[in-house]
Amino acid sequence: MRRALRVIVGVVVVVVVAVAGLLLSWRVPDRPVSALQAKWAPPPSTFLDVKGLQVHLRDEGPRDDPAPIILLHGTSASLHTWDGWTAALSSKRRVIRFDLPGFGLTGPSTDGVYSIERYVDTVVAVADALAVPRFVIAGNSLGGYVAWATALAHPQRVEGLILVDAAGYPVQAQSVPLAFRIARTPGLNRLMRDVLPRSLVEKSLQDVYGDPAKVTPALVDRYFDLATRAGNRAALVARFEQTQPGTMSDRIREITAPTLILWGGRDRLIPPALGDRFAADIRGSTIVVFDTLGHVPHEEDPAATVAGVLRFLDKP
Repeated sequence: MRRALRVIVGVVVVVVVAVAGLLLSWRVPDRPVSALQAKWAPPPSTFLDVKGLQVHLRDEGPRDDPAPIILLHGTSASLHTWDGWTAALSSKRRVIRFDLPGFGLTGPSTDGVYSIERYVDTVVAVADALAVPRFVIAGNSLGGYVAWATALAHPQRVEGLILVDAAGYPVQAQSVPLAFRIARTPGLNRLMRDVLPRSLVEKSLQDVYGDPAKVTPALVDRYFDLATRAGNRAALVARFEQTQPGTMSDRIREITAPTLILWGGRDRLIPPALGDRFAADIRGSTIVVFDTLGHVPHEEDPAATVAGVLRFLDKP
C-alpha cells in the first residue's frame, strides 16, 4: 500500500513539474508598444490622439476623395489584415485603416470599455480628426459589426457599407478558435494574460482560414507579436465579456446605405447562412460568396475579394 502511494505521489510530482515547465516555457510577458513599433508601424503608420488614446493608423491614397474608405479589422487582428485591399484601392481611393481599441498597437481603451457603441464612437472620432465627413465603411467579423452599427447610428455619414463575414446576429459557431475559447473561459482566461504558446496562435489562425496551408510563419509572427502588446490580452477577455452578438440585430433591416456582403463559404465561426440573412434583411444589398475561403477572406485571398469591392465602388 505504501509503495503504491509513493508511486502515485511520484507520478503527481513528475506531472506537476512537467506542467510547470511547460507554463514557464510558454510564458510571454506583455511588451510595450515601443518594442513593437519598428517592425509593425513603419511609414505610413502614424499614431493619432483620439480622446487620449494613441490610435495606430494608416491613411493612404488621394486626399481629394470625397468619400474615403474606412477599413475595420476583426477580433485579435490589426490594420495589417487589409494590406492586400489597400494596395489595390489606394491608387484611386483614400483608404483609412486603424487598430481598434484593445488590439494591434492601439492597445487597450483608456477606461476598459469595449461596447459596440464605444467602437462606433471611436470610428466617428477618427473620421472627425481626419476631417472626413462622409465615408464608405468596410469591416470583417467584429469590424463588420461596428461598420453596420455605424451605418445605423450615423446614416448621413455612410456613403456605402461593405460587410465581410460580419458579426452581429446570434450565432452557433461550427468551430471557435482555441484562443477565443480560452479568452471566454473564466479562470483559464487569466492564465492567458501571461502564457501564450505560439502554437495556440497558429492553430487559431488555421481554424479561420479556408485553406490552413495558407497560414505562413510570417502571418503567425504578426498575430503573435501584436497579441503581446501591453494590455491586449486582458482587453480581449474584457471584449468578450462586454460585446455579444445579437443585441442590435433586430435593427439591421433599418440600414439604408448601399451594401455589399462578402462571405467565405468555409467560414466555420460565422457560417455563410448568416451572410444570406444580412442579404435578406438589408434591402437592395448584394452578396458574393467565395466557396474556398474562410472567415477572413479579404486576408486569405485579397485579389479575389477586392475585385467585387472595386465594382461596388464604381457604381454611381
